[in-house]
Amino acid sequence: MAGRSGRTVRDLRRGNRTAVLRRLYFDGPMSRFELGPATGLSSGSISNVVSELVADGLVEEAGSVDSDGGRPRTLLRVSPASGHMIGVDVGETRVRVELFDLTLTELARTDRPLEHRGYDVDVVVGHIRDGVAEVLAAAGIAPERLLGVGIGVPGIVERTAEDGAVVHGQTIGWPAVPLESLLREACRLPDSVPYFTDNGAKTLGQAEMWFGAGRGAHNAAVVLFGSGVGASLVSDDVEYGRAVEWGHLTVRVRGRRCRCGALGCLEAYAGAEALLERWEEQGGRPPEGVDEETALTAMLAAAYPADGGTADPVALAVLEETAEYLGAGLSDLINLFQPERILIGGWAGLQLGSRFLPAVRAHATSYALRHPAGRVTIDLGALGPDAVTVGAAILPLADFFAHGGRRAGSGTEGTPPPAWQASMEERAPRASLEQRTAH
Repeated sequence: MAGRSGRTVRDLRRGNRTAVLRRLYFDGPMSRFELGPATGLSSGSISNVVSELVADGLVEEAGSVDSDGGRPRTLLRVSPASGHMIGVDVGETRVRVELFDLTLTELARTDRPLEHRGYDVDVVVGHIRDGVAEVLAAAGIAPERLLGVGIGVPGIVERTAEDGAVVHGQTIGWPAVPLESLLREACRLPDSVPYFTDNGAKTLGQAEMWFGAGRGAHNAAVVLFGSGVGASLVSDDVEYGRAVEWGHLTVRVRGRRCRCGALGCLEAYAGAEALLERWEEQGGRPPEGVDEETALTAMLAAAYPADGGTADPVALAVLEETAEYLGAGLSDLINLFQPERILIGGWAGLQLGSRFLPAVRAHATSYALRHPAGRVTIDLGALGPDAVTVGAAILPLADFFAHGGRRAGSGTEGTPPPAWQASMEERAPRASLEQRTAH
């Protein structure tokens, strides 16, 4: 039965389960007494919901605490072993696959290198397939236990009824790749295990906002700085973030050719791939036959020698110019979206780290409008190089919470359709017959 708000009793029960699960997850262990004011639910509702969650194996006791003059209060927490998620990061140099329990404790991982930035679709799908099988076997987890597989990818993700997630990755040569359908065919996980695919910058933002340097912020911009650059915007209006192709903002008319094919993109100046190319073009000597992460480490060592030796003036000049381009790009995010925080992550952002950050802050402030610039903080992300993978694993976890802690497809078999749907289905054949008779 639906109330005036249109919500049914089932909707209310699911919402109550979600509220209790989320509170225990982020702030637990907590007692039943504490859960009431924390969730806004009555003591009777708390008792009913907790009983359901304990019976479902999602919540367990976690000790007790003394109360003021009464019996000790039992503490409750989310049971770590009650569900598992896989997070996948399709990165620039490798595909990383990690298996987590419900509290996002890592149980197993595997890294599979991408040779010479090879984004061949069959290779990437094969790496994900083999990685998923490997981490499940290493942890001894049956595939049926998975709440889902989350995948962070470069590019724009579109969802279609026929193929699920389709990836438009212009910079990696993926024109409308039906990644979800390819993975379903290759991985052969049970049909009950959902796939969640999204832009890597968005999964990075998801992780930092839930568990990292973004916690407590109402709105933030989280920047992924790797071979290319991207960003995710998170606000109260867009709880799980929105990926934006910030790296393809034009910062120089008729500028350098970007790997997307356009001229003058921010990525053509601030991405690690372009940074290393500019160093070589201006007379620098990047090491040969190594991956970008190793080459960037060498560039930093040349510009900022640890032994106090003479700095490579070309490497230093390119890094300083890159800091200005990146700062100018951040100023656009500040002016357009006025975030409370900007967080910089990704392997290149973390490598450049605190040495690079003061110059980036200074340039961002000088290019931005004074009022929004005065309110924003710019810092490094807190979750390190695994943030994209953690964020990818959060995608099935968030969906699990949104459904009140019920697995995909559970509780729907045998449920009668809404009355309006049955009525319309009954009318449709009759209307079709009437139309045919009229003609």
